[in-house]
Formats: sequence, structure tokens, C-alpha cells
Amino acid sequence: MSKRQPDKSLSRPERVMLVGVMLAADFSGANETRERDFQAALAEATELVAATGGELVQIEQAKRERAHSALFVGTGKAEELAEVVRQHEIELVVFNHELTPTQERNLEKVLQCRVLDRVGLILAIFAQRAQSQEGRLQVELAQLTHLSGRLVRGYGHLQSQKGGIGLKGPGETQLETDRRLISQKITALKRQLKDVQKQRATRRKARMSGSLKTFAIVGYTNTGKSSLFNRLTKADVLAKDQLFATLDTTARRLYLSPEVSVILTDTVGFVRDLPHGLVAAFSATLEETALADVLLHMADASHLQVERQQDDVNQVLEEIGAGKLPQLLVFNKTDLLPPENRPQGIMRNAAGVPVAVYLSVKEGWGLDDLRLAMAELAIVKREAASQAE
Repeated sequence: MSKRQPDKSLSRPERVMLVGVMLAADFSGANETRERDFQAALAEATELVAATGGELVQIEQAKRERAHSALFVGTGKAEELAEVVRQHEIELVVFNHELTPTQERNLEKVLQCRVLDRVGLILAIFAQRAQSQEGRLQVELAQLTHLSGRLVRGYGHLQSQKGGIGLKGPGETQLETDRRLISQKITALKRQLKDVQKQRATRRKARMSGSLKTFAIVGYTNTGKSSLFNRLTKADVLAKDQLFATLDTTARRLYLSPEVSVILTDTVGFVRDLPHGLVAAFSATLEETALADVLLHMADASHLQVERQQDDVNQVLEEIGAGKLPQLLVFNKTDLLPPENRPQGIMRNAAGVPVAVYLSVKEGWGLDDLRLAMAELAIVKREAASQAE
């Protein structure tokens, strides 16, 4: 009997089409500003698709006053997209928006291929990247919470166990169960995560018993957080030039001066319109951020929308109860700026307290300034704690 040959199609990247729609309600301001924001959002979606390992073969754009209730893009545009799908043999269409279950189901019928919205795409990346038990539990919880409303009506493509972006991850074996079983699974996952949180709290208590101040690196995804963490602590956390390279929190003791040592933690990156369900699911990990003494808010100084990215990060910090924590802004990638417009050193407020540091992790510029600023802030926090006692 001849052996069955493996399906070569499973080893190649999925052919993906990205769809971006400029809705009047989503973009405000002058036309030029709206167009720039829209293109920036589309560029980020392109990076998200690349992060899944898919092959982006087509990008389609459209403009609408408001989303079509049944198809998001409207009947005519949906038929145009269906033709593009046939011409380019597209296997997955990604919408850079959040779709309702009805819109997603109707689009799959018209396009005759799988459809993922922005939330599903981010979940797909998280499913691929989760390494630790905690990370996998959190991803599975987010997957099932997001997909529960989409499963009760049944999707033909979910009846197959073949691979594909958005179909891989800890939760894939649950995708064909009914609402009752999914609800039971979600309850069980939340219970498991509570146990994980207790274990994390025990470890955190042991770390804090020495009264060391904790600095958490936060920021938009792909700003260099893990690279900075590795550079400062000599750790080997995965650091790649791609979105969401880090999902698991890592903590290390960092020696800053003969008088000062701190605990430094690396955290998951944020992104614009980060799904609320994902924030809730990753509460165990994000709790490390909320309990830090100081946040190192890392930003890409060379990015055209660096202020928008900072605002998106601060919005998530507010959601997790970390919005009022002291921040030290860390502007990375200054090596990508023109020499004549390349700030350096430490910025201080009127009281002389460090509020920002400019550096390049890649080139090693400004790291001593960062250590100095962190040491000063650690001393300030320590003195404030002593006075409170």
C-alpha cells in the first residue's frame, strides 16, 4: 500500500487580501489628515498580516460614510472583492476593522473564502506566539470569547481541522462546540487563570520583599521594548522586528548604581484599537504593569505617528488601572532621525525630575542616561515611601 503524500498546500503561506475602508465616522479632521491616518492604519494592518506568516498578495481600499449593516463594504464592493478573490486565488480576506458576526458570515458567502476581522487577526498572531502556559491560557480565553458569537450558527470552514491563519492555537479544538460547551470552557479557563494569578502574586511578593522598586517597560508594539530589556539585563528574551514578538512578562533584577537596584519587567506591546476582550483576557499579564512603581513608556522616535501611538498606549493603561502611574518616556530609534534633528540626553521637568530620555538601543546611545534617570526616580520613590511610613 502506498503511503499518503503530505498536502504541500499546508506548508506554504496562505494567500491573503487586505481590505481597508475609510469610514467617515472613524477619521476626523482635514482631508489630508484623514488620509494620512487611514494610510498609517493600513500600513500597520500590513505588518499584522506579515506577522501571521501569510502572503499578502492584494490590498483593496474603499471609502464609505458608514458601514453597510450586512456586508460592511456594500453589495457592489463585495462583488468586486469576490472577483479579485477569484483572479488572485485568495484564501483569506482580512478586514482592518471589527466586523459583526453577521457581516463576517455574509462576506464569506459572497467572497467564497475565509474572512477575518482585525480582532481575529490579532488573536491569530497571539495564538501563534503564546509560549508559556499562562500565555496559552490567556489566548485561548480571548479566542473563545471572541468566537463564541460566531460559532453558534456554524461555519463550514471551521468544520475542517486544516491549518490556517486564525485557525491555529490552543482553542482550535473547541471551535466546533456549541455555546454551552464554550461557556463551560471559558469558565474553566478563568478559574485556571485565577490560579496562575495567585502563583504570580506569590512570586511578586517574594521579589518585593527586598523593597526593590519595579520598573515596567510598556509601549506600542515593535518599539524595541524587548531589545532594551535584553540590553540592560543581559537577558535573552525574544526580540524581533515584528509586531507582538513578546507575549509573556519577564522580570529581572537590574543593578543601576552602588546604591540602587531595581526590578525590570518586559511586557506585551500595545496597538491601536487593541480588542477589549484581549485586554481582559491578558489581565494576569497586564497586572504586572498596573503594580509597577514606574512605567518606562517606550516610543519609536522616528515613527510619523509617535504621538498617536503614545495616546493608544495611555488609553490601554487607563483600562488596566495604570493610567496614573509615574512615567519616564523613553524615545528609542533616534538613530533613524536626521543628525540635525536628533535629540539626546535627559529631559527634566521644572522640579528637575527626569521625564524623558532619548536613546538608540541598536546603537547603544543614551543607555547610560536611561540608567541615571531610572536611578534618580528609584531614589525619589524610595524617599517618598519612607516619608509615607
